[in-house]
Amino acid sequence: MREHHRALVYTMVIVSAADSKMDDAEFHLIGEIVGDLPVFRDFDRHALPRLLNDCAELMSAEDGLEQTLKAIKAGLPAKLRETAYAIACDLVASDGEASQEELQLLELLRHRLGIDRLVAAAIERGARARFQTL
Repeated sequence: MREHHRALVYTMVIVSAADSKMDDAEFHLIGEIVGDLPVFRDFDRHALPRLLNDCAELMSAEDGLEQTLKAIKAGLPAKLRETAYAIACDLVASDGEASQEELQLLELLRHRLGIDRLVAAAIERGARARFQTL
């Protein structure tokens, strides 16, 4: 498994766990993202449960969020940082309503990954548009 895969999966886990309710729909969406995005073409999907558990363990440690954010940044080449932010926004937008905790985590992630505010706004708007319902 490659470090950028680990970083992207960790990104999805921390966003899903931000509001303290990781439900089946979020796990399903994580599986869809891993199955659909070109960046995961060479990823062994059988490794996904182990990565989810690894991230949960890291998050439960003292200063877990900080350590997880460091692992995400260290594992992502610069060209995949916007991809990580876009994936995070998709997870937040997927249930139709962003919690305050999710929005705070997105802001923290944006700063840690050095995503320009205008770029972030465009990514956020794209996620809202993709998951909009009547």
